[in-house]
Amino acid sequence: MASVAPDPLQDCQITGFARDLRAGKTTATAVTRAFLDRIEALDDRLGSFQHVAPEQALAAAQAIDGLVAAGTDLGPLMGVPVAVKDIYAVEGMPLTNGSLYDASHITGPEGPYVRRLRSAGCVILGKTRTVEFALGANGVNEARGTPWNPWDMQVHRAPGGSSSGSGVATAAGLCAFAIGSDTGGSVRIPACFNGIFGHKTTIGLYPTDGVFPLSPTLDTIGPLTRSARDAALVHTAMTGEPVPGPRPLAGMRLGLPTGYFSEDCEPEVAACMEAAVASLRAAGVEIVDVDIPDPSEREWMFPAICPPELLAALGENGFRQARPNMDPVTGARAEKGFEITGVQHAAAIRRHHELSAEADRAMEGLDAWIGPTCQFLPMAVADLADPAALARSFLASRNTQPSNLFRQCAVTTPIQQFGSHLPVGFQIMCRNGADAHALSLAMAIEAHFGPSGSPDLSML
Repeated sequence: MASVAPDPLQDCQITGFARDLRAGKTTATAVTRAFLDRIEALDDRLGSFQHVAPEQALAAAQAIDGLVAAGTDLGPLMGVPVAVKDIYAVEGMPLTNGSLYDASHITGPEGPYVRRLRSAGCVILGKTRTVEFALGANGVNEARGTPWNPWDMQVHRAPGGSSSGSGVATAAGLCAFAIGSDTGGSVRIPACFNGIFGHKTTIGLYPTDGVFPLSPTLDTIGPLTRSARDAALVHTAMTGEPVPGPRPLAGMRLGLPTGYFSEDCEPEVAACMEAAVASLRAAGVEIVDVDIPDPSEREWMFPAICPPELLAALGENGFRQARPNMDPVTGARAEKGFEITGVQHAAAIRRHHELSAEADRAMEGLDAWIGPTCQFLPMAVADLADPAALARSFLASRNTQPSNLFRQCAVTTPIQQFGSHLPVGFQIMCRNGADAHALSLAMAIEAHFGPSGSPDLSML
């Protein structure tokens, strides 16, 4: 590791970099080179990037430095090197959607979110790997490759999906933050499994033009960051909505849903969650047991929404062409969409909107609901050859999908510091449209929990 450039944001995060950039202590070019050097040194093993664009990134960084020298300030993300999930169109970069089948015409040209990243002064380092067509929770992609979870360099563990590469790249310090998407947990699961922060935004907060349409009903854009504070900064820069400072813990009222979210948790996950909750109670947070709309409805609603909408995007002919070379699990899941009738799909959409109203009422008098993000630790990829293990790996989205169906915003923050050798996530679920509120809560809770540690890359 002596020859690898140190992570330039390890000690300062985005706020510190912004301060140093404006004080002349660093440059966008220097930080971009450091990240590119780390990608070159580490990513052959980690496999988080599908495409790296060093010439484009350095040209953008140099342009940013010119603007800084001229006294132009584009805001808090100016000069920040980022990575973008490879279901987003980025001008001048290839687009695979995680597949061997060319569906770039479906994604279309670069959309408003990526253009906003550029306008904010972000430097795009490249495209991160994804589960094929973003349909998958464990992060495995046999068509394009499965990134290596950096928390265990001895055993190839699931990185979480579908924003697998974005989770790995952020956790390994190969970018300042990364962009993912979340249809049923695809930001929160890789954030959980890689020990970082993830923000599933409210449906409709950002337009999804230029992003592969897995499910126009449920798709959301979201960042994977090193901290809640970084996520708050991204939110403000991208929306113009300020995020209040960390909410005081005393007086905070959190609902702990009974049953469902805590069922069938691995011992380390359950122990971390119990310790985290006890810590919050001791700090003055009121935590109350609550009844919520039945989350298990996801078991019929997601199959009735996502696969048919994916097939509608690809078209039957397109899917038939793609199917022979698709990841076998993704292909089989997508193919189930042909079995869904129009009535079933319409019923699921109708129930989706009903659940949103029911969830909103159930949150009356509470700041948020909480629970473990995923019930188990990142699984060894080799173990997924066993059908029973593979089936369990699909349940990575069991605790995340309800927020999508309830039209909530949600975040996950790491809690492995409470006693796990691998990452564990603490999920905070808030009302539709309450993204700034969720991030304010998360900043306070994350600061109270303290440092969660980072992966040891010395084995690389």
